[in-house]
Amino acid sequence: MKRAPGRGRLSTIVGIVLLALMLFPVYWMVNASLQPTGNTLRGDWLPFHPDFSGYATALRDQGRNLVTSLVVALGSVALSLGLAAPAAYALAQFRIRGTNLVLLGILITQMVPGIVVANALYSAYSDLGLLNSYVGLILADSTAGVPFAVIILRSFMQGIPREIIEAARVDGAGRLRVFCSVVLPVSRNALITAAVFTFLFAWSDFLFALTLTTTETVRPISLGIYQYIGAHTDQWNAIMATTVMASVPAAVLLVVAQRHISAGATGGAIK
Repeated sequence: MKRAPGRGRLSTIVGIVLLALMLFPVYWMVNASLQPTGNTLRGDWLPFHPDFSGYATALRDQGRNLVTSLVVALGSVALSLGLAAPAAYALAQFRIRGTNLVLLGILITQMVPGIVVANALYSAYSDLGLLNSYVGLILADSTAGVPFAVIILRSFMQGIPREIIEAARVDGAGRLRVFCSVVLPVSRNALITAAVFTFLFAWSDFLFALTLTTTETVRPISLGIYQYIGAHTDQWNAIMATTVMASVPAAVLLVVAQRHISAGATGGAIK
């Protein structure tokens, strides 16, 4: 049965209105970043005379924090995939006793409140000298990335036909060669999906950054924005400019990788 034209137009209008409501905060953030210094409530609805001084101030004050977040996020991605990919392959393709218990343990780690993990890490980091360090933040953020990556990659690798792996073994490839030359290329979509979400976990992290850093030497952008608001409440254009710049990497990454994310997230459900 064909849908009535009037009903279709009504659904379109409702969808546009809902989309506009959801995107309005993003528009106001960009608009406020282009206003002169002062109260954003008195700013124009449209930036007829854009002022980029807020971006200049944000780059001067928060540029180093952006680089810190980028280093920590990329490091978390590398570490999480480096640990999760072999673990997921073993859980998916090898007949290992206790696999279900391992998966249950991974799921339980996802249920532990972040503040509990942060407090435990602070005590350990204080003894190991990892406070205010890139390595410490990378390890902390990987506690969220590794379990998620294992679940995504294992679900996908279970769908890899065993005939492909057995054919590579017959040709003389060892387990490591099969993993590197066969399994990883086939699992590209799942790897990209896990990498994107791990990057987003680390990029948007606030709890670990607040707990495990006490100086300005290593300060991610999420913590920089939080402290920036308290120190410069009259420079809302700089605050909003910082927020815009902090949103750009995540938005670009999602747009570029959306096709792989869609395939990777659903690939494990198809055998």
